[in-house]
Amino acid sequence: MDVIKALTSRGSTRAFLPDAVPKATVAAILDAARFAPSGSNIQPWQVHVTQGTARNTIADAVTLAATQPSAEHHPEYTYYPSTWYEPYIGRRRACGWGLYGTLGIVKGDHIRSQAQELRNFCFFDAPVGLFFFLDPKLSVGSWLDTGMFIQSVMLAAQGHGLATCPQAAWLPFHRIIKAHLQIPLELTLVCGMSLGYADRNAIVNQYRPERIDTDTFTTWHVDKPQP
Repeated sequence: MDVIKALTSRGSTRAFLPDAVPKATVAAILDAARFAPSGSNIQPWQVHVTQGTARNTIADAVTLAATQPSAEHHPEYTYYPSTWYEPYIGRRRACGWGLYGTLGIVKGDHIRSQAQELRNFCFFDAPVGLFFFLDPKLSVGSWLDTGMFIQSVMLAAQGHGLATCPQAAWLPFHRIIKAHLQIPLELTLVCGMSLGYADRNAIVNQYRPERIDTDTFTTWHVDKPQP
């Protein structure tokens, strides 16, 4: 798959087949992604790969915690703004209700909405769960670097015929994840990610949010062509 096709065909997959992904394939994906750029080449990212028992144990523990709301569970950093405003709130609503509309979940249907939210914590049935961590003593630049690494993981997965879903939903449950993986508490959980083979027949995977036109976010500062 060429890079342009990988970029334009990538989407957040929310239904996976149970087919196992060989460890060697996951290793090849990470081996390609390690060439992502980082300031002064410090390569700040850390990745934990879960499969089998480790994956299932975390999925069960976090699913249980998510069904029993507690003030104990809160993210280590703020992913979204505390106050939403246009145009971002409009785009967020369009994405959320576009996804739920595809699934036939109407506004106010809290039971089905919660059930769909909980699907995050079984990795949408993907056999591989990835967790990305960062040393919090590093600064904003390292967050940007880690974001580029995560994107590289997703594109490399595309190249291997696999699908992904990056997930901020795991963030409030970082303590549970760290405890099960024996990760130092001081490391910051950046996000989780589901990895596996997409279920092409699942209706949820037919949804693709609309992308804004390039001219909406681009301002050109170029010389006019000479006559």
